[in-house]
Amino acid sequence: MERERIFQKHRHPFKTLSLGLQHVLAMYAGAVIVPLIVGGALNFTAQQMTYLIAIDLLACGVATLLQVWGNRWFGIGLPVMLGCAFQAVSPMIAIGLTDGAGVSSIYGAIIASGLFVFLFAGLFGKLIALFPPVVTGSVVTIIGVTLIPVAISDLGGGSPGENPDFGSPLNLVLGFGVLLFVILMNRFAKGFPRSISVLLGLIVGTLVAALAGEVDLTPLKEASWFHAVQPFYFGKPTFHASAILTMILVAIVSVAESTGVFMALGKIVDKEITDKDLTRGYRAEGLAIMRGGIFNSFPYTTYSQNVGLVQMSRVKTRDVIVVAGSLLILIGFVPKIAALTQLVPTSVLGGAMIALFGLVLSSGIRMLGDQVDLNRHENLLIIACSVGMGLGVTVMPELFDRLPAALRILVDNGIVAGSFTAIGMNLLFNGWSGQRKPALAEEAVELQEPASATAYSSVAQ
Repeated sequence: MERERIFQKHRHPFKTLSLGLQHVLAMYAGAVIVPLIVGGALNFTAQQMTYLIAIDLLACGVATLLQVWGNRWFGIGLPVMLGCAFQAVSPMIAIGLTDGAGVSSIYGAIIASGLFVFLFAGLFGKLIALFPPVVTGSVVTIIGVTLIPVAISDLGGGSPGENPDFGSPLNLVLGFGVLLFVILMNRFAKGFPRSISVLLGLIVGTLVAALAGEVDLTPLKEASWFHAVQPFYFGKPTFHASAILTMILVAIVSVAESTGVFMALGKIVDKEITDKDLTRGYRAEGLAIMRGGIFNSFPYTTYSQNVGLVQMSRVKTRDVIVVAGSLLILIGFVPKIAALTQLVPTSVLGGAMIALFGLVLSSGIRMLGDQVDLNRHENLLIIACSVGMGLGVTVMPELFDRLPAALRILVDNGIVAGSFTAIGMNLLFNGWSGQRKPALAEEAVELQEPASATAYSSVAQ
């Protein structure tokens, strides 16, 4: 009954389509950047790059539908979007450039890692005890904190080292203009226009950028109308032990990140996430990873940026995500449609992302304020160290460059490093059950009640 209430059918097709398109635009940049980086590093031809981007978008859609169509065997049934795992970029490039391995071994390793996640999903699901409110709230906060630098970089026009126009007055006007537009829409608009404030901001920002001559129509003109996909496009997969172990490690990291997203969405839609729910979610992710290997795309994981969109739009029905997944599949078959989304300037996208990623952050703060005893010094220390680690690794990933590659993958991602810190410290202070250990009276530290505890819970309302 609760499931039907949360996921009841959206009755307006146009509104559902608009909300689904909004989700696609929110995750699109992150989805296409992975094939661009990997394909460029492995010296793929233009034709191979076209295939890689198209199949990636199609696989994102299929992976999303696997999760959202929850059943008794797989799929968590939450309004979650899946995209290619960014933490897999460096390992895939390293495997592809290794003598005796090559591109075929990348996809053999992806298939094997997906099978590993699928088979051990039940074991991963039992680990829900590692995520009491202090850990879940910290992880969600870390997700928001680590994503905001990406939004700021996009607002300026992209990477400062690659874009000579980074931080130009025009980029700043476009980025902050879109952010102001989204804020004003949420202040003065009501109903459906307010729900699609991000989509409207992206459209208005792109139109303004076009008038300023900042929109390049070349991708739209050169894109074809149809692009077929095929299994094992880059050849028969090969299986190398070192490559498989590397991608299994990547998959475990993805599972850890997905768990935080699942828990965050569960709080947003008022659904308690059980170990069985997590098991079904992990199985769907394992199936998505295996499919990525078969069709020569990428490993897939939950996309945290769409959590902020669910929070902002306040539309929690999964039919919107079904539409978004279907749109990604359609875009994968029709490159001409995919080219339309490439018209949105980076600075315009960055302005919208600040609001979305900020809402993820505020959602984590609300969890901590509502469900965690902030009078306990131990809880404050868990939050402080885990969020600090997540933010620190995000802004200074070079810190671990001298570590072995197999170890570096666990620590050079801010979300993962911060999550492991929160889990480890919670086990140290609170034990497996997450319950407070008896403390000596003389060791208790009196902390003043936060003056604005209720304000935390209203940030993301």
